Amino acid sequence: MAQVCVRALAAADKAAWLPLWAGYLTFYETSVPAEVTETTFARLTGGDAAMFGLVAEDNGRVIGIAHAVVHSSTWAKAPYVYLNDLFVAPDARGSGAGRALIEAVYKRADEMGAGRVYWLTHETNATARRLYDTLAVNDGFVEYRR
Repeated sequence: MAQVCVRALAAADKAAWLPLWAGYLTFYETSVPAEVTETTFARLTGGDAAMFGLVAEDNGRVIGIAHAVVHSSTWAKAPYVYLNDLFVAPDARGSGAGRALIEAVYKRADEMGAGRVYWLTHETNATARRLYDTLAVNDGFVEYRR
């Protein structure tokens, strides 16, 4: 049984974070320029109050990542937390890391008095959706983009 521990993403985690970030982008069949990756990591580890990153570890090995954006809302006085990215290494799926990361995001949101935590996933992401359905409610909204 895995011993999953969640903690804040740190600058020293970059070498472990990079392959998970790349795996996340590959999963969603996308890519970003190297400078976006560098900026993202710097924001997540640089003390920006509008973003935070977490890692899940199993016996010292980083096996999952979560990135969140904190923002104001026109619907509430309290901030909202958007779980922007969540990824667990394929060989660590089923370890509880995904659940632990989401619960850690909830804890951080509660600590800051956030009024909502929310995220998006692709409708075909059935494996993740089974987990998400145990942790949150799908409110039926459809995303539109430009």
